[in-house]
This record gives sequence, C-alpha cells and structure tokens, in this order.
Amino acid sequence: MWTLESRPRYDRRKLRDPSDLTDDEWALIETLIPPARRGGNKRTVDVRELVNGVMFILSTGCQWGSLPKDLPPRRTTNDYLCRWDYDGTLNRIHHALYLQCREQGGREASPMAAIIDSQSVKSAEKGGSRTRLAMTLGRRSKARNATFSSTPRAC
Repeated sequence: MWTLESRPRYDRRKLRDPSDLTDDEWALIETLIPPARRGGNKRTVDVRELVNGVMFILSTGCQWGSLPKDLPPRRTTNDYLCRWDYDGTLNRIHHALYLQCREQGGREASPMAAIIDSQSVKSAEKGGSRTRLAMTLGRRSKARNATFSSTPRAC
C-alpha cells in the first residue's frame, strides 16, 4: 500500500533508469547468482549491470540492439540470461522472491490449499497435456466442407 513511509522506498527517480535495481533489490538476488566458473579468464563484467540490462529489456520491450551503451553489450547480456535460464538460476530467483512476497503479505511461504475447477479435473483424467491441444483446436464448419450438402445425394 502506498503510504508516506513506503513512497521513498519505491522512488526510482534517483536511479539511472527506472528499470535498474535498487541496493535493497540487488541484495535480495545477489547471493542467488552463481559465481564465475573456475578456470579460464576472470569475470570482467559487473553482474549487477547484467541484471540491469535484462531488466531494461523486460521493462521497455525494446530489441537487444537497442540496449543503452552504459550497460554491458547485448551479446554478453543475452548469453548470461540464456545461461541463467539453462542452469535454473532464474527459477531460484523467482522462487526466493515468491516466498518473500508471500511472507511480506502475511501468508504462509507455501500455500496450504489449492483450487481445482471441474475443467482441470476432466483434463487430468483424460491425460493432461494431450487434451489441451484437442480442446484448443477450432471446430470446422460443415458448411465449408465441399462434400457436405443439405440435400440428400442420389445413389
């Protein structure tokens, strides 16, 4: 809720870009990002700036080539994003932030109940993912079918 106490905490006017991470936000995810690989060259890119680059792309919807020059190169940013997706880093960050949001909202870290509607139960009984495809296909009109006729055919 926006209160006089919470407004300064979420004020983004002092940041370079509104999509940049604040110090508090960076502190939440810094420990979840894996260290540089052993061997080879040392990591020369600032990981926080990589995350800022990813956040810029996500918040603006711009193309990778439109990344500002003060952020790491688009190829480097994209490579790290793909690597983090592959090794599960993005899932770990999402899960940690999800748990924290639930706790801040005064709820249990993991939900205690689930709501299942009748459609979910029907699709689970039929085999799950295969039925979703069958249910989303459009129905073909019989009027468009060349072999269909409203008058009976003569033998």
